[in-house]
Amino acid sequence: SATAGVVCSHRRLNCYPIIQSRVRAISSASVCRISGSTMSATAGNESGAGDEQDHQRAHDISANLDTVLERVKAASSSETAPGQPVRLVAVSKTKPASDVKAAFEAGQRHFGENYAQELVEKAKELSNDIKWHFIGGFQSNKAKMLVSVPNLWVIESVDRAKLANALQKELEKQDRSEPLRVFVQVNTSGEESKSGCEPGEAAALVAHIRDNCSLLNCVGLMTIGAIDYSPNPECLKRLVDTRTTVCEELEIPLSNMELSMGMSGDFEQAIAMGSTNVRVGSTIFGARN
Repeated sequence: SATAGVVCSHRRLNCYPIIQSRVRAISSASVCRISGSTMSATAGNESGAGDEQDHQRAHDISANLDTVLERVKAASSSETAPGQPVRLVAVSKTKPASDVKAAFEAGQRHFGENYAQELVEKAKELSNDIKWHFIGGFQSNKAKMLVSVPNLWVIESVDRAKLANALQKELEKQDRSEPLRVFVQVNTSGEESKSGCEPGEAAALVAHIRDNCSLLNCVGLMTIGAIDYSPNPECLKRLVDTRTTVCEELEIPLSNMELSMGMSGDFEQAIAMGSTNVRVGSTIFGARN
């Protein structure tokens, strides 16, 4: 009937918005599923790319380390070198812990850091088998932080009695089985921007550590020096001469007083002049961040 037709038309008109809503809902769900799949694929690709970059970075560090070790070996075997063992310290300051881990997994054990807080943070995250060298300048109020690192192998930057006394005081609070190794840092370039005692003050500082700091063992002298690519850099020669003077005055065998000198630009010259401890950073890890 006409009435029935009107009713059916009315129902169809009422149903149409519902159908539209359901179509929109289904379409939205499909878009979400597609977008979700796309996002997952993108995240997966980014993760894969990140893993590949990490692998390449580790490979590069390992290759650089091998090259440096070969150069150290060649320099220490040359006719001009004293023929003594040379320790390579990989300087990892400002580099992420992942870089240190890559070098560690490639066989490197000695690492150098310049900043106390950075050293503490990396030491907590990385293997206890690492032998940490602290090579940066510091104030006496950082002594407690430094000696809190359980696998701190040596502090290379003691340049005044106040620092030695502060380290001794903090070490007395610990139950240590052996003294902490230290180097006396000597300013061989005369530059105010560089830390270190004067060459003429080195013997007195070594004597102070020996006589007053029972929990410190002064194992050598360290210098940074000025950039000098000549065969016999003057700053390195000055440290060699300072060691001779210190050992003569204090009656210490030369073999008991190491030389920590030589970095990325001059470690081969330093080895030829008698260095037993070279500190190489950028040649292994690249330029500092």
